[in-house]
Amino acid sequence: MKVLVADDDPGSLMVARAAVERSGHDCLTAADGDEAWALYLQHQPDVVVTDWMMPGMDGLALCRAIRARRADLYTYIVLLTSQGSRDDVLAGLEAGADDYVTKPLDPFVLHARLLVALRITTLHADLAHYRKVLSQQARTDPLTGLNNRLKLSEDLEQLHARSHRYAEEYCVAMCDVDNFKSYNDIYGHQAGDLALRTVAAALVGTARETDGVYRYGGEEFLLVLPNQSQLGAKASMERALDAVRELDIAHSGDPTGRLTLSAGISAFTAGHRADAETLLGEADAALYAAKAAGRNRVELAL
Repeated sequence: MKVLVADDDPGSLMVARAAVERSGHDCLTAADGDEAWALYLQHQPDVVVTDWMMPGMDGLALCRAIRARRADLYTYIVLLTSQGSRDDVLAGLEAGADDYVTKPLDPFVLHARLLVALRITTLHADLAHYRKVLSQQARTDPLTGLNNRLKLSEDLEQLHARSHRYAEEYCVAMCDVDNFKSYNDIYGHQAGDLALRTVAAALVGTARETDGVYRYGGEEFLLVLPNQSQLGAKASMERALDAVRELDIAHSGDPTGRLTLSAGISAFTAGHRADAETLLGEADAALYAAKAAGRNRVELAL
């Protein structure tokens, strides 16, 4: 672990450092609270062992400052104090300390506290990892690996707010695999799943790095195109449709004999500052227009 020890008493600081390093951990030292806070921000230690009474920021203030930060990993705090009354102990714990050690410092006691700290910080690191994994899974379509509608709603809300604030254009493109029900009926659902994964990869392959590609539901996909005009979005989607056609996935139930895609595009512009839900509805209506016009094409919202 990386351990930060803060104490304005040089002797106590030396004893604490020796105990930390003898326990096999890396040690940073600070002679006052302000230095400790600066080192904490720079190095993000796993454990902070801090004296209560110090020049500048005292131990309680340091505890509160650490707990006020939103960090992915947990910092275990041990408060060193010569004030061992119940009220003082409670004040330290309420300020954010996990444990306390009375002075003069006993190296064995600090070693024992560090063993506990290692267990707690490891547990918190594991929990943070699992939270991250679960958060990613909740926002990922399991079939295609694309972002799902939950992630779409989050991303689109942020993009819309930014575009509205800075008067930037963006487009949304709703896509649908043509005659996909008949494809499943003819070739089976396993082939249908493989086709959706392949189409998803083709869409990602033609998208810009800043574009978002999402599985909207069933055989529908949605692309979010930041800083893109409607005509630019149409050119982008024409390339996407070409990429799907070039996959040359046989589809005897389609007039073209292969799997194709239709798309509808709506745009947020200076003259059309519609909300995100309206844009999605307009893109969906444009998609239906593309279907009605014969499929395998891109239509713009009116």
